[in-house]
Amino acid sequence: MTIENIVNELLSKIPYSKKYQKVRSKIQTSLEEKYNEYIKENDNLTSITKILEKYGTIEASGLLAGYKLEEIKSWKQDENITDYKTFKTTFKKEKRKIIAFSISTVLTISYIITALVYFSPFNLIFASIPFLISLLLLIGIRKYEKKNYNYSFETFDEIQNIEDKYHKKTINSILLGISLLSITVSIILSTNFRLTEILSRIMSNIIVFEIILVCIFKNIIINHNLKQKIESIYQSKYKSQITKVSILSFIYWIISAIVTFLIFSKYKLISLLVFTGIFYIIYLFYIFKIRKSIVRKNITLNKKRILLLTLLIFTFAFYQIMKLDSWILQPFINAIKTVEIDKDYIEYNDETGVYTITTDKDEFKILQLTDIHLGGSFFSSNTDARSLVAVYNLIEYTKPDLVIVTGDLVFPLGVMSLSFNNSAPLIQFASFMRNIGIPWAFAYGNHDTESLAILTEKEVDELFTAFSFKTSKNLLYPYTQPNITGRNNQLIEVRKENGEILQALFILDSNSYYEDIMNNYDYIHDDQVKWYEEKVLELSKQEGKTIPSMLFFHMPLNEYQTAYDLYKQKSEEVTYHYGVVGEENEAICDSKYHSKLFETAVSLGSTKAMFCGHDHLNNVSLTYKGVRLTYGLSIDYLAYPGIDKLDAQRGGTLITIYNDSSFDITPIKLKDI
Repeated sequence: MTIENIVNELLSKIPYSKKYQKVRSKIQTSLEEKYNEYIKENDNLTSITKILEKYGTIEASGLLAGYKLEEIKSWKQDENITDYKTFKTTFKKEKRKIIAFSISTVLTISYIITALVYFSPFNLIFASIPFLISLLLLIGIRKYEKKNYNYSFETFDEIQNIEDKYHKKTINSILLGISLLSITVSIILSTNFRLTEILSRIMSNIIVFEIILVCIFKNIIINHNLKQKIESIYQSKYKSQITKVSILSFIYWIISAIVTFLIFSKYKLISLLVFTGIFYIIYLFYIFKIRKSIVRKNITLNKKRILLLTLLIFTFAFYQIMKLDSWILQPFINAIKTVEIDKDYIEYNDETGVYTITTDKDEFKILQLTDIHLGGSFFSSNTDARSLVAVYNLIEYTKPDLVIVTGDLVFPLGVMSLSFNNSAPLIQFASFMRNIGIPWAFAYGNHDTESLAILTEKEVDELFTAFSFKTSKNLLYPYTQPNITGRNNQLIEVRKENGEILQALFILDSNSYYEDIMNNYDYIHDDQVKWYEEKVLELSKQEGKTIPSMLFFHMPLNEYQTAYDLYKQKSEEVTYHYGVVGEENEAICDSKYHSKLFETAVSLGSTKAMFCGHDHLNNVSLTYKGVRLTYGLSIDYLAYPGIDKLDAQRGGTLITIYNDSSFDITPIKLKDI
């Protein structure tokens, strides 16, 4: 038993008030002085026993504290004292209302901000709903605050402990909010100064700020609520310190931003990480050394809690960095020289979405590139540069009339590239190809719009539409697309000067993941196959003969596996041309769902060649049932650990189409040029 316990017991039937708080404090001080006298000659137990014997009644302890007997007898003896259990039940109800009020208030603010940023009056209407809820909840909270309760001093102590906890929570949430807002804005500014970009990034992460703001509101209001119930010595100190801490934190981050942008402008992200680490160290120093002056019980060293907090902070910071646009390669891209060729006439039909290339050449050359895998981050800038140099060298060497990329221009998967960004690398590749000046088209790969990537399928489609032929003069991306599964299913017609079709080039989306399950590869769906069939029949009828055509897509059909198995069995059904299946265990990563494309192509008799990518180390070319199945040589320096050290698979595939629509397929290995 302690002196504090004795005082609590003596005053247990006297309700808490400011007057009785002074009485309690005076009695406790007097008893502690007596205890200090006794302890000099006795042990703790004996000293406490003497205190209880001599001053174990309210009258005796009151007289010791200097109060008169008449005054002691006048002290209110109130049976209607709220015990801690009752207080706890009431406080839970109040807290629920406060949390609901905080959420509805933050939602109101979010809707108003969204309305201002996107000029959306509907969001102002939506804001009125949580606003009305906030008003109703505020009335309920104020009603609780106006109620007067008589607390025992034991309950008072427990309330002080709760207040102590929320003092700490309030400071932590405010510091976290200031830090995250500062770091996010600084990171955005480090790569793009446009106001629209800043607003876009903040709005895309608004849920994080909403959660923190709810915590700040909740903690501040609960502190205010507790202040109405009791008066403690820590309240004025808390208010003063939280003001100082908030101001100093803002000043720290402003100075950090100034230093980063003026002195360490070339290493902005690293500088921000360093300043974040320093701030965290200062924060730990603060909670251990300074904050203890405004709390009853300061933080105890909890390694698990510190480790978890550190992990959360750096995970969030790193996640934000992984979503950043990186423009490190932009000067290199801006300096790319045009590859001079005799260009063909290209026209686009807005109604059908078909590009027509009219050529007078004896040989029309297509360069197939695949799996370029730009990471688009600070961490992948070296491999990205190597990829673009490889693409340029292949184009400059072959001087094709058309480049077709069979998917995976980018790699926003988070691993290897340490980036979820598919915005900057897609824009940069389109700019790179525009500067080269060669007409190009592409099929989507499974990595171009990963689920964690910052641009969605719709946004990427809008991006390439903006970069397409009317703007760039060389990207053959259709403004009008057939209403079938996938994106960028398109037909490019290559015609002779007399209008006769030389080759119909079909680009099909092999899609990404079936039912959005990772590595559960999708396939070319029935409606896509039907569209292809209808177009072949339509063109054949128009031309008066079965038209020659080729197919380009990202992921291999099941027939690639069938043909390779037959080749290994030395079957005469398959003709081997060149290349290997170099993936581990000779893997061909096709879909487990069967597409009707190959059997439809065979029955139509139009398509004599199909080209895919996807498996970076596979570059085999086989003819099966009269159709040449070819894996394009890949560019990738990034996706596999150690793939940047390999070179046998790296290059492009040159397709030469002659006047009679016959063709040759030649692998162009980068190491050979």
